[in-house]
Amino acid sequence: MPNELASRLQPIVAEAVTAAGFDLDSFEVQQAGRKQLVKVVVDSDDGVGLDEVAEISRKVSAALDENEHVLASAYTLEVTSPGLDRPLAQPRHWRRAKFRLVRITPAEGAEFVARVGHAGEDRVTVLVEGRLKDVHYKSVAKAVVEIEFKQPPADELKLLEEDASGKSSTPAGQTEAKEEPK
Repeated sequence: MPNELASRLQPIVAEAVTAAGFDLDSFEVQQAGRKQLVKVVVDSDDGVGLDEVAEISRKVSAALDENEHVLASAYTLEVTSPGLDRPLAQPRHWRRAKFRLVRITPAEGAEFVARVGHAGEDRVTVLVEGRLKDVHYKSVAKAVVEIEFKQPPADELKLLEEDASGKSSTPAGQTEAKEEPK
């Protein structure tokens, strides 16, 4: 029942979240005693603050109340933003991780840590050991943000910004490594 219910509620919730100017990152409905637990995870390119979560919660709650015939029971609504441990699975996840360190496990080859630069629709530019590298999303088995406790080095950020703006940014004596699609 919860999966069927979730499939009927998802468009209602997605519309409310989108109307508020955010992306619906994930959505699920679980049975919690006599009530339904409606879990909504939202995100945006600029992140989501507590005030915004509260506003989205009000909008989603109003949308659910307007469609109470679909829910047909009491519910508890939980609206949150994604945690740092969320895998980078879509281009928008990579865009939101710009300048962050990520641990990338390729489908083939050794795991590596890189700093995220420009993220396009099918690939992302990352900085690995001082060199820029294009990584195609389809070649990544898993990628997660690494927690950093200090500011990223300014020279790394400059290199990634210059690359995104189209300027030649590879340091003297170093070459860009381009990963070919598989």
